[in-house]
Amino acid sequence: MSSMHVDVVSATESLYSGKAKCVFAPASTGELGIYPKHVALLSVLKPGEVRIETESGMESIYVSGGIVEVQPDVVTIFSDTAIRAGDLDESKALEAQQRAQEAMENATENQDLSATQAALAESMAQLQMIHKIRGKKG
Repeated sequence: MSSMHVDVVSATESLYSGKAKCVFAPASTGELGIYPKHVALLSVLKPGEVRIETESGMESIYVSGGIVEVQPDVVTIFSDTAIRAGDLDESKALEAQQRAQEAMENATENQDLSATQAALAESMAQLQMIHKIRGKKG
């Protein structure tokens, strides 16, 4: 079975470094499925789940967005924030979602909504991943 090396790196730590059979990542144009010997590519990631299939199972990591660089035998994912699926905190994500929604409701025309919209999208992606993980366990 052919494999490739995968690195998932946040601004503060390396969350995964090792061999994988395939990687699925939330690209801005849709989910990417990356297998060994994939054509080289560089893509922007949106907030969501990165799934890494290894010999021993599936590894899930939440990313707040970022960049994926694909080479035939190496995949590197860079994200400002990356959290192992099991470490996601639902109460923090719900609080962040509520703050972002309130900020959008109270915004005036002169305010830049892009940061607020990005925060809302990130919190919603975290909550979606938490619910997905709980569904698998239950």
